[in-house]
Amino acid sequence: MNFSTLVDNLISDTVEVSLPLFVPELIVCATIVVLLTVRVFRLAEGLLLALALAALLIASGNDWLATPDQIALWIALAVLVVNRLVNTGRYSDPFVLALVGSLLAWWFAVPDGLLGNWTGVERQEIFTGMLVYDSFTVFFRMFLLAFAAWFVVLVRMTGLADREDGQDFYTLLLGATLGMCLMASANHLMTIFLAVEMASVPSYVMSGILKGRRRASEAALKYAVYGAGAAGVMLYGISLLAGLLGTAHLPTIAARLAEMDIPSLIASGESGGTLMVLALSALMIMVGLAFKLSAVPFHFWCPDVFEGASAEVDAFLSVASKAAAMALLVRVALGVSTAGEVNPEPPVAHRAVPAQAVSLLLSPDGEAASDFGELSRVAAAAPTLPTNAKSTPLSPVRSFIVQLLAVVAAVTCTFGNLTAYGQTNIKRLLAYSTIAHAGYMMMAVAAAVQLAGDNPDGARTAVAALVFYLGVYVFMNLGAFAIVAFLRNAIGSEEIADYSGLIRSAPVTSVMLTIIMISLLGLPPLAGFFGKLLVFYALVAASGPWMIALLVIAGINTVISLIYYLRVAKTVCIDPEPAARGPLSIGGLPAAYVFIVALPVVIYGIYPVPVQHIAEQASKYLLM
Repeated sequence: MNFSTLVDNLISDTVEVSLPLFVPELIVCATIVVLLTVRVFRLAEGLLLALALAALLIASGNDWLATPDQIALWIALAVLVVNRLVNTGRYSDPFVLALVGSLLAWWFAVPDGLLGNWTGVERQEIFTGMLVYDSFTVFFRMFLLAFAAWFVVLVRMTGLADREDGQDFYTLLLGATLGMCLMASANHLMTIFLAVEMASVPSYVMSGILKGRRRASEAALKYAVYGAGAAGVMLYGISLLAGLLGTAHLPTIAARLAEMDIPSLIASGESGGTLMVLALSALMIMVGLAFKLSAVPFHFWCPDVFEGASAEVDAFLSVASKAAAMALLVRVALGVSTAGEVNPEPPVAHRAVPAQAVSLLLSPDGEAASDFGELSRVAAAAPTLPTNAKSTPLSPVRSFIVQLLAVVAAVTCTFGNLTAYGQTNIKRLLAYSTIAHAGYMMMAVAAAVQLAGDNPDGARTAVAALVFYLGVYVFMNLGAFAIVAFLRNAIGSEEIADYSGLIRSAPVTSVMLTIIMISLLGLPPLAGFFGKLLVFYALVAASGPWMIALLVIAGINTVISLIYYLRVAKTVCIDPEPAARGPLSIGGLPAAYVFIVALPVVIYGIYPVPVQHIAEQASKYLLM
């Protein structure tokens, strides 16, 4: 193949295959360009709208409303035109531009079959293997872009992103979201590094966005210093691994590791230096991932940054950054440990997992099981999933990853829960809660890697447990930090003691905060209970001493977290209201926002099946 043919093939692959699957990210990029251009040129938006209209008319031909995507484009264009007409002679409202861009990108991220049918989403590498498009990518795109839209509304309501500085904040937000979408679809070591940095650098600035506030500047500086150190270590680990194996492509890395026949190298005692370099590179890459996850011992930045930054930015770091880092951890952990050992046939309906976790939680008549006895009876009747007993060339790789993740998850979960006890600031308490929940989520990844060799369906179930956890976690943490932000504006404090007797003056907000705290704890009948239960089920299915140890540690930590979560609920609902505080109201719209965000915590706790269905679809083509 000559150079000309190679270039032609590359262009054809990019234009015909890759770009059509990359539309949501392109829309985010276009939104960023519009936000920046409108800030510089008053007339630029009108020109951009005219060009967009012309492009849409040309693409539509005679069928202007032929597809849902064209309808969405027309609606978005109409909103932008109205926004332009309303703001004639001055800068357009960046809130409208950011919100429309986020929603439009989310619409194009939804698979063709909508949320009920993902059969057309099959694994496909794009951009010459740098990224991968599959149901896992689709889910996290929708997750991150939907969260971005909710977050845009939140910062507008709290006043963090006003009309003057909104372009800067929304540009940083969308830039970080773009990097996180790439993290979820990364299939190459260099893409991983670039995506992590693309998500991190805007986050450093967002954490210090509050002007003239010393704590915010300190938070941004600490975050940037820790992030730079973690990125350097991670990049060095990437260079070691790529240099040793001669590739940076994750599936090819797994194939090269399988060719090395690591079990034979270990048995013969030869190539000790090679094995040491492999282990060292894995540990260095894990440093970068652990930093994004705020996992111990790379968590030091998290409490200080959460306290110094605004509560709204804390919500973004707690939810979006955590979700993207978890998706990347799954990509790396499974990507380098399963090549050539998984059945290449995609799963179909009649080959579903023998015991779907949520099905175990439902009685035969479809009603939710009412007590633990019923849950135990249904679970006991389920078929036992096979364990990962067969030795394969990648078994040592999986064993190393499982043990590393298990140790980090156990320490992270325990440290986060124990340290949350002494916190008097609600943002620091939620920061340590975030650390603890990262530990719970990592347990599901460890279980997935344990099952990946012999039981890919079981591994998909474990990943589905993680996806379900994240699906309900977004409502819990976004609701919690939204309440903190609204109360900060109302009472000017973020100390837990100042929330005393809040239920008497702000009953809706207080009830929602209490529900969220109980759900974060993991008590039924709220959604947080099912999230933890599915992770525990994945640990049982994976079996083995490491998984059973994690199960025991997770159970103990759930009991430990009971005290500090309920302490917040007790302060809000039982403690007397201070006389000096006076009347308190967060306003009708903020109360409605909190109610809408927290309501799914109750709904999906009573009826979790829709979220579980989406979680199963998200992991459907993960192991191919």
